[in-house]
Amino acid sequence: MPHSQWSLVDLLVVALLLVNGWTVVRFWQDKRRARKGARRIPEADLLGLALIGGTPGAYAARHLLRHKTRKQPFSFRLHMIAVLQAGGLLGWFVLWPA
Repeated sequence: MPHSQWSLVDLLVVALLLVNGWTVVRFWQDKRRARKGARRIPEADLLGLALIGGTPGAYAARHLLRHKTRKQPFSFRLHMIAVLQAGGLLGWFVLWPA
């Protein structure tokens, strides 16, 4: 039986896929709750998911579900998280020794 070994990059990709999938699910749940007049998912929870890597899922959910697209300051905060993450990635790729 061949020995399968996951690299750090493999684990990071799987983790990001999972967090982005969960982010989309939580946006969908919040949208459903909003329509039913039920207790909503706190914006801090949705932004927290974006902060830990779910930003692409948050943007995808906003577009697909048309949810939280005009909500301020939520949109501003999500955009700031995206800018910080993009800057962090850029800095990592530029400064990280090859």
